[in-house]
Amino acid sequence: MKRIFLCLIISLALAVSASAASDKIAKETIASGGKRRTFYLFAPAGTKASVPLIVLLHGSGRNGNSLVEKWKDLAAKEGIVLVGPDAQDSRAWSMHADGPQFLYDLVESLKTKYQVNPRRVYLFGHSAGAVFALNMSMLESEYFAATAVHAGAWREPQEFQLMDYAERKIPLAIWVGDNDNFFPLVSVKETNARLRERGFPIETNIMKGHTHWYYDLAPQINRQAWDFLKPHELPADPKYREFAQAKDTRPPDQMNARRVEVRQKAESLQREADALGKKAEEVRAKGN
Repeated sequence: MKRIFLCLIISLALAVSASAASDKIAKETIASGGKRRTFYLFAPAGTKASVPLIVLLHGSGRNGNSLVEKWKDLAAKEGIVLVGPDAQDSRAWSMHADGPQFLYDLVESLKTKYQVNPRRVYLFGHSAGAVFALNMSMLESEYFAATAVHAGAWREPQEFQLMDYAERKIPLAIWVGDNDNFFPLVSVKETNARLRERGFPIETNIMKGHTHWYYDLAPQINRQAWDFLKPHELPADPKYREFAQAKDTRPPDQMNARRVEVRQKAESLQREADALGKKAEEVRAKGN
């Protein structure tokens, strides 16, 4: 009798998950940090148990849908749940406002609606979202299984300090064009080298003749990114650590000062990325 009852519960849970799935992108909101936050969700119809989830982090001046719509077809074929949150300020991702707490709240809420495999939650970001994805990978290396980014890298010495917070050597991959004016190869190669020196498994893919523009080549980039992400899985159940609890052995006053410094620098760089993104849009508009 107990076995029958358990089977009924499992069947009901799967039915609820399946009913929530759709072939359309849904715009939804969630409460996080005392605010209503917007995100775009795609869960393929017929989604089964233990599905992967990719958190998509958009570029400057855009929203979560700008990436979800480019990943949708691949996700439908592969059975991937996609979520594209909006940054609080579309011009830039903020360490304080957008993560890691907001991303954690978002992922955990989706776990209650879909049969997400908690060991297969991934990050993908483009441009400013790529930099933010790298940052979140360091802060929450035991929560996200792996990260892939396009047109992004660390460009300032202070950004590399985030590696000190990583509890796990999270797998990483970067795709970048050799004609990307915003993230030159020298920055990408340094990011690759510094992460590799610290023991992070990282792949860097240089696309010949490619610029900063993601959207026209999105199907190709997404396919390669998913091929990288797909085999990676957390070795144990995910562990989330609040930013204030990041590992550091120095006195509390020194740790807080450093966190403020890192956060301010990250936000400054995000604003810089936003400005560059706007210039790219202006150039593209003139070209059209």
